[in-house]
Amino acid sequence: MRYVEILVAGATYHGKDALTYSTQEALQPGAVVNVPLRNKQVLGIVRGSAGKPKFAVKPVETVFSLPPLPEETFTLIDWLAEYYPAPLGTIVQLFLPNSLLNKHVAAPLAATAAEHQTVPLPPLTKEQQAALDQIIGAGSFILHGETGSGKTRIYIELTMRALAHKKSAIILTPEIGLTSQLAEAFREQFGEQVIVVHSQLTEVARQKAWLQILRSDQPRIVIGPRSALFSPLRDLGLIIIDEAHENAYKQDQAPHYHANRVAAQLGRLKRAPVILGSATPPVVDYFVAEQKKRPIIRMRELARASEHQADTTVVDLKDRTQFSKSAYLSKPLLTAAAQTLAKKEQVLLFLNRRGTARLIFCENCGWQAVCPHCDLPLVYHGDDHTMRCHTCSFKQGAVSSCPSCGNPSIIFKAVGTKAIASEIAAHFPQARVQRFDTDNKRGERIEEHYGAVKKGDVDIIVGTQTLAKGLDLPNLGMVGVIAADTSLYLPDYNSEERTYQLLGQVLGRVGRGHRATHAVIQTYNPKSPLIKAVLSRDWQRFYHKELRERETFLFPPFCYILKLSCRRASITGAQKTATSLAAQLKNGDYKIIVEGPAPAFHEKSGDKYQWQLIVKAKNRGELLRIIPNLPSGWSYDIDPTNLL
Repeated sequence: MRYVEILVAGATYHGKDALTYSTQEALQPGAVVNVPLRNKQVLGIVRGSAGKPKFAVKPVETVFSLPPLPEETFTLIDWLAEYYPAPLGTIVQLFLPNSLLNKHVAAPLAATAAEHQTVPLPPLTKEQQAALDQIIGAGSFILHGETGSGKTRIYIELTMRALAHKKSAIILTPEIGLTSQLAEAFREQFGEQVIVVHSQLTEVARQKAWLQILRSDQPRIVIGPRSALFSPLRDLGLIIIDEAHENAYKQDQAPHYHANRVAAQLGRLKRAPVILGSATPPVVDYFVAEQKKRPIIRMRELARASEHQADTTVVDLKDRTQFSKSAYLSKPLLTAAAQTLAKKEQVLLFLNRRGTARLIFCENCGWQAVCPHCDLPLVYHGDDHTMRCHTCSFKQGAVSSCPSCGNPSIIFKAVGTKAIASEIAAHFPQARVQRFDTDNKRGERIEEHYGAVKKGDVDIIVGTQTLAKGLDLPNLGMVGVIAADTSLYLPDYNSEERTYQLLGQVLGRVGRGHRATHAVIQTYNPKSPLIKAVLSRDWQRFYHKELRERETFLFPPFCYILKLSCRRASITGAQKTATSLAAQLKNGDYKIIVEGPAPAFHEKSGDKYQWQLIVKAKNRGELLRIIPNLPSGWSYDIDPTNLL
């Protein structure tokens, strides 16, 4: 009888150490196994041999006939457990597909990739070549390239270098919707060497992809969202994080890791370069790179030489004379859309609000439709005539008269994407209109329609930030921003950065050199310094202003933050619990600043009330000391991307 230590993958295991199991055969470190945990079967990774314990142990149930996971897996797991404290079972789950517990599929041995006829690449511009010359060896590199400057061309060239040295590459995208575009560009060059992984693949497809990566004996290119970082690649030689500024790279659940940080650690382990590509880099990452004198590679010129210019019109939303034809779409926007459609070009309309109307109330008595569980405004969806809560998914039929006073004067305000799609279709009935947002069902999402959109089979594209993230649409002739201020007034320290990035990315869909283009920006504050900085692409001006404000009020990058949250059945209970912990922390031996307690931005959710504390520290280690000592019932997020 032999004994082994196994890292179990199960959310129910809250321990911090490997567990001991018995086995009849010698098992290699990194072997994937199936073991009993309490009354369930879970996956596990063999860490190494163990001495005979003084207690009874359970046997390993199954040893999968698979190559062992790369040896760096253990180092990365240990680092994650220390840097983003969380139960070991949830961390190990990142590295294994849970579907292996079911009857696993037979994945073909990833043999030599078939010969592929590559599509000719455009020659490198001088600026692109200069950028490539700076990316030498391991380390982190910020590729600060304007939209249309050809960052994808750089990514492909770097991947060619990695493959030439028999090394694999990971290309991260912030959203599943962007994988189609990147995968298409890479498959044109590398064919079947490209493997796409993301959560919207079927369970069988995800398992096949994971097994193919693990069993491959030659370099592969893995493309996907943040979870792709945990693919079992052996000889990793390159990590690219496209649109590196996106909040989607931060995981909401434990472990609350940020892909940018994990990629940097993985790059160090593999001695591979890590590229953070963005037209609007994260303020914190840019500041850290400057302080540590890490390379910041700037690209300003369009990769596609063109005489075409992108014209911009700014419309004041307060000037209602501009909205005589539509309550939401200004005359300049409608005129520009008509001219664009007449030229057989595409129109993109952006609004970062889903649904048909965000506010439903009675004009007579003031009653408002709110979620009975979350006390948040219900959103009206005109396509199925329902009211929904976007926090807990509560849903009910729309009302035609006030439940309080019986008056039929129900008002729908604060327009969403569904209303914009209906409105623009009414103005241009011959146009093919398609909406893309997170309300899309399977079969309706942008990644499933990217080919048709790129070819021009859709005339008018309406959507939320899903459309703002790196899409290259050659037929696009106009972008309209319905309300540029939507995210600016959120009560969060990074709302200005988020707004700058979002508007910069939306406007980046035009002016890429394909054709003469036009942008119409509707805003309540046309003279805002932020709007001016976005329109002039003056990132440095915005960056330095943002740094001054964050230093004054002590926000990242000038401190680290830990957000602590508790949920209770009553407001009084939540407030009392939060006040007690705040006093405990302030009286402890921590070098911290405690702000709050205060109700969360969405105070009520699912019949519970949530209050929070914001803890700041100059030394991140002080925050890590707090986490193991939190009372029961508290959740935490270290390095949160927002405080809402």
